[in-house]
Amino acid sequence: MQAPDRRHPAGTCAVAPPEGRRLIRMASGLLFGAALAITAHARAEETAPKIITSHGISTFGDLKYPADFEHFDYVNPDAPQGGTMSFRGVGASQTFDSLNPYILKGEPAQGLGLLTDSLLAGSADEPDSAYGLIAESVEYPEDKSWVIFNMRPEATFSDGVPITAEDVVFSYQVLLDKGEPSYKITLRDIEKVEALDPHKVKFTFVADAAKRELPGLAGALPVLPKHYYETVPFGESTLTPPVGSGQYVVASVQPGRTIKYCKNPDYWGAKLPVNVGVNNFDCFVYEYFADNTAAFEALKSGSYLFHQEFFSSLWATAYDFPALRKGWVKQETLPDNRPSGTQGFWFNLRRAKFQDPRVREAIALMFNFEWTNATLFHELYKRTDSFWENSPMQAEGLPQGEELAVLEQFRDQLPPEIFTEVAYAPPVQGAQQLDRSALRRASALLDEAGWKVGADGLRRDARGELLRVEFVDDNPSLDRVVNPYVANLRRIGIDASNRTVDAAQMQQRQKDFDFDVIGGRFAMSLSPGLELRELFGSSAADAPGSANYGGLKDPVVDALIEQVIAAPDRPTMEARVRALDRVLRAKQIWVPNWYSGQYLIAYWDVFGRPDVQPEYARGDAYWWIDQAKYDKLKSEGALR
Repeated sequence: MQAPDRRHPAGTCAVAPPEGRRLIRMASGLLFGAALAITAHARAEETAPKIITSHGISTFGDLKYPADFEHFDYVNPDAPQGGTMSFRGVGASQTFDSLNPYILKGEPAQGLGLLTDSLLAGSADEPDSAYGLIAESVEYPEDKSWVIFNMRPEATFSDGVPITAEDVVFSYQVLLDKGEPSYKITLRDIEKVEALDPHKVKFTFVADAAKRELPGLAGALPVLPKHYYETVPFGESTLTPPVGSGQYVVASVQPGRTIKYCKNPDYWGAKLPVNVGVNNFDCFVYEYFADNTAAFEALKSGSYLFHQEFFSSLWATAYDFPALRKGWVKQETLPDNRPSGTQGFWFNLRRAKFQDPRVREAIALMFNFEWTNATLFHELYKRTDSFWENSPMQAEGLPQGEELAVLEQFRDQLPPEIFTEVAYAPPVQGAQQLDRSALRRASALLDEAGWKVGADGLRRDARGELLRVEFVDDNPSLDRVVNPYVANLRRIGIDASNRTVDAAQMQQRQKDFDFDVIGGRFAMSLSPGLELRELFGSSAADAPGSANYGGLKDPVVDALIEQVIAAPDRPTMEARVRALDRVLRAKQIWVPNWYSGQYLIAYWDVFGRPDVQPEYARGDAYWWIDQAKYDKLKSEGALR
């Protein structure tokens, strides 16, 4: 409609000639079309997903640190730089022969993570948050169907070559194609990765996948140099120091004995908020020893400076040596607020003799934790019964609320006792090595399962096959625990044995699942999700080298894992994990061991440290060399 002509009185309008009316109609049509276009655009804006741009990402809830944060709360931003931190090298064996941690071949050295940065870096006082490292910011829609990382153009590899989006694409593809088989499980919900420009990379996720933690997974992938691996075979074990994206490079290496990492003086990101007050040492050294005795003697002499003790008997009886009495070495207990880990003896369910849960329960009953703790551990440990011990995700009592609702979906596939009895926990046993009530119960279970005692005192099935159970390890330090356990098993007619093999054979047997029972421990996540597929999922059961030691294949477990991964918030996730925990415990897939819920550490008194230990870490990554302390000990002849 044409506006009133100001030459006419208000309330009147001029009458347009015929051609003018034609122009008005044309204009009105154009305006109407424009109005439709504007309306359509507005509707499109209403239906288009909201794009979030941020300096970090959290699986659940808000980020603790704002976009302009300068450093994490648990670091000292003014920490002195320099000096060397040294540890004992530990791992699957007492040695190493590779600097490639991404493949099955070889035994990788400890500390190789120092060589590689990722797009994001986690914080140690939040359970599931990460902030920009190589990436300056992230973009993603509310449904997290994809994520874009805007990369810092100043980022370079250790050889000075710029890090680009093509390197991120390469890293994803080479891990998927040539990395250890577990990457195929971990990365299966990533549909594609594409470089949008030299410093912008996009991850698109599979449409029907649970996407809660996929952006964080993408941001945590190691960023590897495409140009380096154009001439170096990625799939081979090597002792040649690789080009990396991290703050440290390999300074020296003696295969099987020691490896030293030192700061790259040209590292580009030292002043980033996620790096301030972190890794204050110029170098890290990992010293390897033939056995625990040699390692402990080396600590006492100052051959390495920081030690976490995993043997209660040593902690209770051996920490009375000259350096400690003089105050040169400090002994300390720190709280560990993470889930206490799934440590136990794992049954290989791929073997027919372990298919019957009654057999597994009978074998588990013969491990007397109470006697072991009192006799061997100086009462320093508690019994593990949950896969998420010492956390809100541990199933307790009868299922209720959301946990019960989850389990109800599978009632016809679960044993009734899941709903009518408290979550399974190993029975408390007596002070004698062989508990008589446990012996009677175990014997009855084996009888029911068809394993009868013969004239020679050993159990056989209907086909005459002996019930043999072999424990395998490459570290004899647990013999004092396993041998009494084996003796108990033999008392109920099981042909049990304990076998020690060399490190290389143990590594191969573990990768090939060539064992009856092995010991193992997994540090469980504060926000369980995708990793559960590899630990307990059917897809990992037959993948060489996977963490599904037991070879568990169960459709209910698989479904519960996917529900955990898809949980929309932390309370729902915790309830679903409790349901999974309850089901796993009822299946008797392991013989649960023990936990302490704390870090037992000893260190030479040459360090400074922040006032606050981060809630979810041991904290030594934020320590530094106190030069005055170091000089004092050296002047007293404490250090070489």
